[in-house]
Amino acid sequence: MRNQAGQKTISRRSFGLLGVTSVLAASGVAAAPSAFGVGEGPGYGGNETVNTSILHTYDELVAELKTQAAKQSALELEVIGQSVKGRDLYLAKYLSNPANPTILFLTQQHGNEQLTTEGALEFIKSLGTGKNRSVLKGVNILIVPMLNADGAMGDVNFSLDNYIAKGRHLTRYNANEVDLNRDHIVKVQPETQALHNNVMRKYKIDYMIDLHHQGARSQRDGELVSGSILYPTTANVDATVLEGSKRLGAVVFHAIDPTGWGHLGRYVGGTAETISRNGIAVEYGISTLLFEMRGMSDHEYEPYVLGQKSNGYLIKQTVVTLTATTRAIADGSIATADTSFWDTLAEQTSRGEE
Repeated sequence: MRNQAGQKTISRRSFGLLGVTSVLAASGVAAAPSAFGVGEGPGYGGNETVNTSILHTYDELVAELKTQAAKQSALELEVIGQSVKGRDLYLAKYLSNPANPTILFLTQQHGNEQLTTEGALEFIKSLGTGKNRSVLKGVNILIVPMLNADGAMGDVNFSLDNYIAKGRHLTRYNANEVDLNRDHIVKVQPETQALHNNVMRKYKIDYMIDLHHQGARSQRDGELVSGSILYPTTANVDATVLEGSKRLGAVVFHAIDPTGWGHLGRYVGGTAETISRNGIAVEYGISTLLFEMRGMSDHEYEPYVLGQKSNGYLIKQTVVTLTATTRAIADGSIATADTSFWDTLAEQTSRGEE
């Protein structure tokens, strides 16, 4: 659905059952109680339609970024490199004051994990509104909204015949069948080279949230999670960087978990520095947080794919996360964020088939 100017209307593009109202409310962080938590939304199970036509294509994403850049004087776009297939990779920048702390939001290292990109776009739109524009006075924001553009378009050099979604397929890997989130030491792929050469080494970044999706059947305390979080777990991370990472996680947890629709667990992740959460924290001294949203947009393994009725909540969860963290950094409250919840936050487990 498009309006007369050719721009996408919001209600049917990405938001499942929730529509515009819930996402706009999320940009103000407050969240109304809901009938069920996002963790209880339906998995694929062969009964749900998973149609990628509701997700922005690469071209549609670029068009929306350019539309917002034309509307928002504070927003600047930069091409940081190209994908294997030659697609320009974009960085959205809000750099109001070099003295401000800077946060980077990274989405879609894995091309089949797109609802975080949809949320990042809504967050960008919200920064052009009066309600959220003032946050830019206290924080610089960098957003890479689709690092794996080829994987997001299914334009790859290997077969996706077994993937589940209808319409275009989306895959974890880039066009060379490489996992970009295992390429943060050697940096062989053009996408990871672009990220490191033209973002990590170019800008003084203090915080990063790396936004992903996980399987649809992870649970904490017997309840399916809406997502999970984790700080750097490599032994080489600086203690100050680690503490900043835990505070970043505290802001996210306390913004999401009490809402009634959000339920977060502790992600079970490795220590390898090929992973951005670990490698970037060590190489650049940046406090990093991994956020794994529930379910994927497409996959060949059914338990990883989530039915679309949860899309709105997951997009809302992304917007709340980005909004809460930028506000906490801008007003300085992140410095006193209570990290004690990490001591009792249970590692998620996988629920068996029922």
